[in-house]
Amino acid sequence: MKRQLKVEIWVGAFVLMTLVSLAVIAFQVSNFNSWKDKPSYQVSALFNNIGGLKVRAPVKISGVVVGRVVDISVDPKTYQAKVVMSIYNEYNDLPIDTSGSILTSGLLGDQYIGLVIGADEEVLKDGDQLDLTQSALVLEDLIGQFLVKFSEGD
Repeated sequence: MKRQLKVEIWVGAFVLMTLVSLAVIAFQVSNFNSWKDKPSYQVSALFNNIGGLKVRAPVKISGVVVGRVVDISVDPKTYQAKVVMSIYNEYNDLPIDTSGSILTSGLLGDQYIGLVIGADEEVLKDGDQLDLTQSALVLEDLIGQFLVKFSEGD
């Protein structure tokens, strides 16, 4: 009877460790990093089309994550998509003429915002807005343009 109790305890511990490991992996895959909040400042940008950009999508410079998308809404004046990004404070010296583009990881991967550094001496502050933006390339639009050009060739 004692041996069976030990086996059951070990099996229970193994199952518990497996469930905890699966939960940690699920949080890592879903970009859920709220337990690792870094001090940051917010910058916004207006885009004509954000494609499949989502809240918590990364903001990158040269492939390095420097922040996250925190809010997506429609600007009531221009009716463009307004994207609010939280940039980590360690990158508080970004020039004010920095531009933002919505890019895709791979051919059909998740979308993120790629920042290209400008040359101005004035730096972005909390609440500033990026003036230079490039909207997402939507695969369906590209295919449609190709089909129109192809059919005009006949």
